[in-house]
Amino acid sequence: MPQTRPPYAPEFRRQMIELLRAGRDPADLAREFEPSAQAIRNWVAQADRQEGRREVKPASADAGLVAAEREELARLRREVRQLRLERDILSKAAAWFARETGTMPSGSSGS
Repeated sequence: MPQTRPPYAPEFRRQMIELLRAGRDPADLAREFEPSAQAIRNWVAQADRQEGRREVKPASADAGLVAAEREELARLRREVRQLRLERDILSKAAAWFARETGTMPSGSSGS
């Protein structure tokens, strides 16, 4: 089983993030200090999300959103789904009433 080490101290992580943002290469930091270059990149990505910075990843349309934006997007998608359902129900009800009364509802545009 691979040996694991205790997590790096938050202050050490902050220093690595600052060095990377100052222009240092993750591979150089990995050679100079102990964590891997990927671990340092992960710390920066996590810090970006926590600070509300956007990180663009083309794999998913939602990938660059911070947590609050993701929650709002999910809420808005639920609301749109509900509104479409209500619109479809009202449209079917209007068509039913039009057939029953033999008249078309006023203001109907046909869509």
